[in-house]
Amino acid sequence: MLLGEQRRPRPGGTTLRRDGPLIIAFLRGLFPPGGCALDKGTALAATFEADWAGTPDVTKIHTTRNNTLPFAGTASGTLLVEDGTPAARVTELADGLRRYVARRRAITGRITADAVTFTVFADRSRTDEALALWRSLTADDRLLTGDIHDASTKGTVRWRITLTAATTAGALTLFQDVVTGGERHRRPSNVLSLEVATGRGVRPGGFVGTDFHGALPTGAIAAYEAVAARHAVVHAAMRPDRVSIVVAEDAARADAAELAGAAAPGLAVTVTGAR
Repeated sequence: MLLGEQRRPRPGGTTLRRDGPLIIAFLRGLFPPGGCALDKGTALAATFEADWAGTPDVTKIHTTRNNTLPFAGTASGTLLVEDGTPAARVTELADGLRRYVARRRAITGRITADAVTFTVFADRSRTDEALALWRSLTADDRLLTGDIHDASTKGTVRWRITLTAATTAGALTLFQDVVTGGERHRRPSNVLSLEVATGRGVRPGGFVGTDFHGALPTGAIAAYEAVAARHAVVHAAMRPDRVSIVVAEDAARADAAELAGAAAPGLAVTVTGAR
């Protein structure tokens, strides 16, 4: 009998309709108890919020979802931790979230604490690296905000780190500290890209960063430092293949351009004046 078809009347005049129960059974087949939802990313995000709701010291939960195909998708959940929460408690939350995402591979777990967000990995060693950098960054008064993000590709572990600082000089020093993995900051292994910029509205403005393959802006930094030693710099953007510098006085442009070119021969140099 086809779906929706009515049976012939039985002797005695009683007619049985079977379309309702069949439709219900069909829908139950699409959405079995405990099975995959049609919009899996949305379901995963809702599950993350429900599982972490009411967690002490977590003030807010932010989720994103990606419904790639029917019954397929991923989600990301970020725990926003109350400012001033002790590092030991953040570490405890990270360990719990690490075990959580290890059991749910389609969910990415993140934590935001003291203006720095970091990804928590199922792999303990990677989570420990993220935590170590989080601790040192939150203790650095040059930092405004930070993001320690996973940028891995299949079979290759990578990191993408984005930071903001209060001044151009602070941004440059912060960049150099993280790159060198000195005593102040523990640089994670296999950093794909690192960018440090001054915060929005901060003057003078600045940006310093690697390229997408991790190449360092060594020449651009040398050019900036040569100019900044003699002239007031309003803005500087330092990249591996080029540098852009804005000096406070337009009259200083020619000298600044000469200084930058001498410090970084062959680098693309742009120098302009603010007035």
